[in-house]
Amino acid sequence: MLTPYRRQNSLPGSTTPPGRKSRSLRSLARALGVAFILGAADARAALWAGAAKVDITERSGLVNDPLYVKALVLSDETRVAVVVTVDAVAIGEIGPIKNDYLPKVRREIQRELKIDPASLLINASHCHGVVRADVDQLTVAAIRQAFGAMVPVRVGVGTGTEDRVMENRRMKLKSGREADVRHAYPLPPDDQVVAVGPIDPEIGILRLDDQAGRTIAVLYNYAGHPIQGVPNGGNTADITGFASQVIEDNLPPGAVALFVQGCGGDINPVLYKDVYLPRDARPLGQQLGLSTLQALRKISPQDGATLNMLMETIALPRANHTARIAALEQERERLVRSLRGTTLNLKTFLALHTRDGFAGERPSADAHHYLSEALAGRADFQRLDAENRKQVAAYLQNIHTMEELTRVQTNLALLKRHQQRYEAAGGNPVQAEIVGLRVGTFHLVSFPGELTVQIGLNLKRASPHEHTFIAGYSNGYLYYAPTAEQLRNVGHAQEDSDCLLAPAWQEQFEQKAKEILGRL
Repeated sequence: MLTPYRRQNSLPGSTTPPGRKSRSLRSLARALGVAFILGAADARAALWAGAAKVDITERSGLVNDPLYVKALVLSDETRVAVVVTVDAVAIGEIGPIKNDYLPKVRREIQRELKIDPASLLINASHCHGVVRADVDQLTVAAIRQAFGAMVPVRVGVGTGTEDRVMENRRMKLKSGREADVRHAYPLPPDDQVVAVGPIDPEIGILRLDDQAGRTIAVLYNYAGHPIQGVPNGGNTADITGFASQVIEDNLPPGAVALFVQGCGGDINPVLYKDVYLPRDARPLGQQLGLSTLQALRKISPQDGATLNMLMETIALPRANHTARIAALEQERERLVRSLRGTTLNLKTFLALHTRDGFAGERPSADAHHYLSEALAGRADFQRLDAENRKQVAAYLQNIHTMEELTRVQTNLALLKRHQQRYEAAGGNPVQAEIVGLRVGTFHLVSFPGELTVQIGLNLKRASPHEHTFIAGYSNGYLYYAPTAEQLRNVGHAQEDSDCLLAPAWQEQFEQKAKEILGRL
């Protein structure tokens, strides 16, 4: 279903008959690849925008809530910029969106709408929902509808805060290593965890209102990881889908909320591994949506916003994982050798461990039996307790070792997979598209991988602009993009193993991002 914002048939302040002027503007748009050439009567509104959304939900199985592709088309007198958001895990590589999706969309909007392919930014929310096979055609349909719905707009920029729905999933351990919170393997023991990584609670907001003051689109950027799911296990747009629905429900009819994923590579939904409540993205998404609305209402849009968009492709060093694989294989061998036989099996271990934890210092008998033995000069129960505690401790150590082995095995497989890609590519660099977008005082720079949150915090601090926001998961997918420091944590967090990039990538990307931000 197409859901465009309603087109205005005439420009504010125009004396030309509505039908004639709108037809001429559409002709110019098709011929020149920009939305409209503004006349003197329209000088007060230098920017035009249109938004639309299209349902892309794969409905062959259970569906909990719809997934959308949403498009925002912006234009001034000289350029056009298109921002697309997709409720999907990635733009290619993994999930249902194939690697030919981006070139297909670019080719079609250039053919049909004369839009330069370099003017397109497509961001995946990273929800793990399933989209239709024809998502490329539906994306073009959304852009087409947004292009046709453009009206003069005022622009407002601001920020909100939400620190209750996400947490950093990396745990700093007493050993100096870092582990991460995954469903793929167990957590390390509580007494080994000494600190956690940071989050970025900032919500970056771009608000676009028509000349009558009605909001037609809201673009909001946040560093999250919408992988919570819903109790019935159905197809879902997850946390950010629910957030966008809350925002749209509280805006004028036809308004579109576009979520742009930030640096969520090492972020989890809060209490991600809770086993006592059903996993439910709805309350977390509604909380994020309400926090966005709270900030949105404090923003006052103005005329005369500057539009700029830049796109560059940079070559980043590809990781050679040979040494890391060897080190992790040695770690695996050490863990296997550390396993020790005990007299217990799972049944007896659980019984003794539960009993000893409940009974305290005298688990094997009532207190008066211990006292009676002591009067007789014996300590049979005490010796039994000591042996049982020794066996329980040994069995427990084996359990922790096996848990660590699952982590090592999982991440070793990822390293080997990416090493195969390194060898197939002959060690050549990884190509990455970096996009910079400016709309008024809203400045955004993107990257095609799963940026970890520290990189976003670094760039925000270094930017010359007050309102600077960072988007990962854009115009392709390069797996995780952890910091150089995180990449030294060999094999003990998935972000550090499911990675194509060598540590030097971070400095190169941050330098390029700062350069682009300076040019916007």
